[in-house]
Amino acid sequence: MSTREQIMGRIRRALADVPRDEAPGRGPGGPGYLRVHGERDPGQSADLLAENLTDYRAVVHRTTAAELPLRLAALLAARGARSVVVPAGLPGGWLAEAKDVEQVTDTAELTAFALDAVDSVVTGCAVAIAETGTIVLDAGPDQGRRRITLVPDHHVVVVRAPEQVVDSVPQALERLDPLRPLTWISGPSATSDIELDRVEGVHGPRTLEVVLVTP
Repeated sequence: MSTREQIMGRIRRALADVPRDEAPGRGPGGPGYLRVHGERDPGQSADLLAENLTDYRAVVHRTTAAELPLRLAALLAARGARSVVVPAGLPGGWLAEAKDVEQVTDTAELTAFALDAVDSVVTGCAVAIAETGTIVLDAGPDQGRRRITLVPDHHVVVVRAPEQVVDSVPQALERLDPLRPLTWISGPSATSDIELDRVEGVHGPRTLEVVLVTP
Protein backbone atom coordinates (compact mmCIF):
# COMPACT_ATOMS: atom_id res chain seq x y z
CA MET A 1 0.00 0.00 0.00
CA SER A 2 1.35 3.41 -0.98
CA THR A 3 1.64 6.36 1.40
CA ARG A 4 -1.18 8.09 -0.46
CA GLU A 5 -3.48 5.10 -0.04
CA GLN A 6 -2.67 4.96 3.68
CA ILE A 7 -3.51 8.64 4.15
CA MET A 8 -6.72 8.41 2.15
CA GLY A 9 -7.73 5.32 4.10
CA ARG A 10 -7.32 7.16 7.40
CA ILE A 11 -9.38 10.07 6.11
CA ARG A 12 -12.19 7.76 4.98
CA ARG A 13 -12.23 5.98 8.34
CA ALA A 14 -12.35 9.31 10.19
CA LEU A 15 -15.30 10.45 8.07
CA ALA A 16 -17.17 7.15 8.09
CA ASP A 17 -19.95 8.42 10.40
CA VAL A 18 -20.35 11.84 8.72
CA PRO A 19 -23.36 12.23 6.39
CA ARG A 20 -22.25 12.90 2.81
CA ASP A 21 -24.42 16.01 2.54
CA GLU A 22 -23.17 17.63 5.75
CA ALA A 23 -21.33 20.92 5.18
CA PRO A 24 -17.89 21.26 6.82
CA GLY A 25 -17.99 22.68 10.34
CA ARG A 26 -21.79 22.76 10.48
CA GLY A 27 -22.46 19.49 12.32
CA PRO A 28 -22.73 18.89 16.08
CA GLY A 29 -19.50 19.66 17.86
CA GLY A 30 -18.08 21.58 14.92
CA PRO A 31 -15.07 23.83 15.45
CA GLY A 32 -17.16 26.97 15.69
CA TYR A 33 -14.70 29.14 13.81
CA LEU A 34 -15.59 32.78 13.31
CA ARG A 35 -17.07 33.32 9.85
CA VAL A 36 -16.08 36.98 9.91
CA HIS A 37 -13.74 39.04 12.06
CA GLY A 38 -15.57 42.10 13.38
CA GLU A 39 -18.72 43.86 12.26
CA ARG A 40 -18.74 46.19 9.27
CA ASP A 41 -21.27 47.99 7.16
CA PRO A 42 -20.94 47.72 3.35
CA GLY A 43 -18.93 50.92 3.13
CA GLN A 44 -16.41 49.71 5.70
CA SER A 45 -16.08 46.38 3.90
CA ALA A 46 -15.31 48.19 0.65
CA ASP A 47 -12.73 50.34 2.45
CA LEU A 48 -11.05 47.26 3.94
CA LEU A 49 -10.95 45.57 0.55
CA ALA A 50 -9.30 48.63 -1.00
CA GLU A 51 -6.77 48.84 1.85
CA ASN A 52 -5.74 45.20 1.57
CA LEU A 53 -5.56 45.28 -2.21
CA THR A 54 -3.24 48.26 -1.95
CA ASP A 55 -1.06 46.36 0.53
CA TYR A 56 -0.66 43.70 -2.17
CA ARG A 57 0.47 46.40 -4.63
CA ALA A 58 -2.72 46.48 -6.65
CA VAL A 59 -3.83 49.93 -7.80
CA VAL A 60 -7.34 50.72 -6.59
CA HIS A 61 -9.68 53.26 -8.18
CA ARG A 62 -13.15 54.24 -7.02
CA THR A 63 -15.94 55.32 -9.32
CA THR A 64 -19.69 55.13 -9.87
CA ALA A 65 -21.54 53.04 -12.44
CA ALA A 66 -22.25 56.14 -14.53
CA GLU A 67 -18.58 57.15 -14.55
CA LEU A 68 -17.21 53.64 -15.17
CA PRO A 69 -16.85 53.85 -18.99
CA LEU A 70 -14.84 57.08 -18.75
CA ARG A 71 -12.69 55.68 -15.95
CA LEU A 72 -11.87 52.49 -17.89
CA ALA A 73 -11.03 54.51 -21.00
CA ALA A 74 -8.74 56.75 -18.94
CA LEU A 75 -6.93 53.78 -17.38
CA LEU A 76 -6.28 52.19 -20.77
CA ALA A 77 -5.09 55.52 -22.17
CA ALA A 78 -2.76 56.09 -19.22
CA ARG A 79 -1.30 52.65 -19.81
CA GLY A 80 -0.82 53.44 -23.49
CA ALA A 81 -2.88 50.37 -24.41
CA ARG A 82 -3.58 49.96 -28.11
CA SER A 83 -5.51 46.71 -27.70
CA VAL A 84 -7.58 45.11 -24.94
CA VAL A 85 -9.00 41.62 -24.52
CA VAL A 86 -12.74 41.65 -23.88
CA PRO A 87 -14.67 38.68 -22.44
CA ALA A 88 -17.68 37.78 -24.57
CA GLY A 89 -20.08 38.68 -21.75
CA LEU A 90 -18.53 41.95 -20.63
CA PRO A 91 -21.31 44.56 -20.34
CA GLY A 92 -21.35 46.47 -23.59
CA GLY A 93 -21.26 49.93 -22.08
CA TRP A 94 -18.14 49.42 -19.98
CA LEU A 95 -15.71 50.13 -22.84
CA ALA A 96 -17.97 52.48 -24.78
CA GLU A 97 -15.55 55.39 -24.25
CA ALA A 98 -12.42 53.44 -25.20
CA LYS A 99 -12.80 54.39 -28.84
CA ASP A 100 -9.10 54.45 -29.71
CA VAL A 101 -8.36 50.95 -28.36
CA GLU A 102 -8.79 47.80 -30.44
CA GLN A 103 -11.16 45.45 -28.59
CA VAL A 104 -10.18 41.81 -29.04
CA THR A 105 -13.07 39.50 -28.19
CA ASP A 106 -12.09 36.35 -26.30
CA THR A 107 -12.65 33.25 -28.42
CA ALA A 108 -11.35 29.67 -28.33
CA GLU A 109 -9.07 30.53 -31.26
CA LEU A 110 -7.28 33.24 -29.28
CA THR A 111 -3.98 31.55 -28.43
CA ALA A 112 -1.53 32.39 -25.66
CA PHE A 113 0.84 33.69 -28.34
CA ALA A 114 -1.83 36.07 -29.62
CA LEU A 115 -2.73 37.16 -26.09
CA ASP A 116 0.91 38.02 -25.42
CA ALA A 117 0.64 40.71 -28.10
CA VAL A 118 -2.40 42.33 -26.45
CA ASP A 119 -1.70 45.19 -24.06
CA SER A 120 -4.51 44.87 -21.51
CA VAL A 121 -7.53 42.87 -20.40
CA VAL A 122 -10.69 44.16 -18.71
CA THR A 123 -12.93 41.78 -16.74
CA GLY A 124 -15.54 41.64 -14.03
CA CYS A 125 -15.26 39.27 -11.08
CA ALA A 126 -17.27 36.68 -9.18
CA VAL A 127 -16.62 37.97 -5.67
CA ALA A 128 -14.09 40.06 -3.70
CA ILE A 129 -12.99 39.32 -0.13
CA ALA A 130 -12.36 42.33 2.10
CA GLU A 131 -10.41 40.62 4.90
CA THR A 132 -7.82 39.12 2.55
CA GLY A 133 -7.80 41.61 -0.31
CA THR A 134 -8.62 38.78 -2.71
CA ILE A 135 -10.56 38.86 -5.97
CA VAL A 136 -12.01 35.61 -7.27
CA LEU A 137 -12.74 34.89 -10.92
CA ASP A 138 -14.90 31.92 -11.94
CA ALA A 139 -14.78 32.19 -15.75
CA GLY A 140 -18.22 33.81 -15.81
CA PRO A 141 -19.43 35.64 -18.94
CA ASP A 142 -17.87 38.96 -17.86
CA GLN A 143 -14.55 37.27 -16.97
CA GLY A 144 -13.86 34.84 -19.79
CA ARG A 145 -11.29 32.07 -19.80
CA ARG A 146 -8.55 31.95 -17.17
CA ARG A 147 -5.96 32.34 -19.93
CA ILE A 148 -6.95 35.91 -20.78
CA THR A 149 -6.29 37.09 -17.20
CA LEU A 150 -2.87 35.44 -16.97
CA VAL A 151 -1.10 36.29 -20.23
CA PRO A 152 -1.62 40.05 -20.82
CA ASP A 153 0.65 42.21 -18.70
CA HIS A 154 -2.10 44.58 -17.52
CA HIS A 155 -5.36 43.43 -15.91
CA VAL A 156 -8.19 45.82 -15.04
CA VAL A 157 -10.88 44.13 -12.95
CA VAL A 158 -14.19 45.74 -12.05
CA VAL A 159 -15.69 45.00 -8.62
CA ARG A 160 -19.25 46.13 -7.92
CA ALA A 161 -19.84 47.11 -4.30
CA PRO A 162 -21.65 46.19 -2.19
CA GLU A 163 -23.15 43.24 -4.10
CA GLN A 164 -19.83 41.56 -5.00
CA VAL A 165 -17.92 42.32 -1.79
CA VAL A 166 -17.95 39.93 1.18
CA ASP A 167 -15.99 40.16 4.41
CA SER A 168 -14.46 36.69 4.71
CA VAL A 169 -13.33 33.58 2.86
CA PRO A 170 -16.19 31.43 4.29
CA GLN A 171 -18.71 33.94 2.96
CA ALA A 172 -17.02 33.88 -0.46
CA LEU A 173 -17.02 30.08 -0.62
CA GLU A 174 -20.77 30.04 -0.08
CA ARG A 175 -21.17 32.07 -3.28
CA LEU A 176 -18.78 30.07 -5.44
CA ASP A 177 -19.35 26.87 -7.41
CA PRO A 178 -16.41 24.50 -6.71
CA LEU A 179 -16.94 22.86 -10.10
CA ARG A 180 -16.03 26.08 -11.92
CA PRO A 181 -12.39 27.07 -12.67
CA LEU A 182 -11.64 29.48 -9.83
CA THR A 183 -8.76 31.96 -9.96
CA TRP A 184 -7.91 33.71 -6.67
CA ILE A 185 -6.01 36.98 -7.11
CA SER A 186 -4.32 38.98 -4.36
CA GLY A 187 -2.38 41.73 -6.10
CA PRO A 188 -0.24 41.47 -9.26
CA SER A 189 1.62 38.25 -9.98
CA ALA A 190 4.90 38.13 -8.06
CA THR A 191 7.59 35.80 -6.81
CA SER A 192 10.86 36.10 -4.86
CA ASP A 193 14.16 34.29 -5.17
CA ILE A 194 16.27 32.98 -2.29
CA GLU A 195 17.58 36.51 -1.65
CA LEU A 196 13.98 37.81 -1.47
CA ASP A 197 14.34 39.90 -4.62
CA ARG A 198 10.75 40.45 -5.75
CA VAL A 199 9.93 39.96 -9.42
CA GLU A 200 6.46 40.83 -10.68
CA GLY A 201 4.68 39.46 -13.73
CA VAL A 202 6.09 35.93 -13.63
CA HIS A 203 2.86 33.94 -13.35
CA GLY A 204 0.35 36.55 -14.51
CA PRO A 205 -0.15 40.30 -14.99
CA ARG A 206 2.61 42.62 -13.87
CA THR A 207 0.03 45.33 -13.13
CA LEU A 208 -3.36 44.79 -11.49
CA GLU A 209 -5.79 47.70 -11.38
CA VAL A 210 -9.06 47.30 -9.49
CA VAL A 211 -11.98 49.59 -10.21
CA LEU A 212 -14.32 49.60 -7.23
CA VAL A 213 -17.76 50.67 -8.37
CA THR A 214 -19.81 52.09 -5.51
CA PRO A 215 -23.19 53.84 -5.36
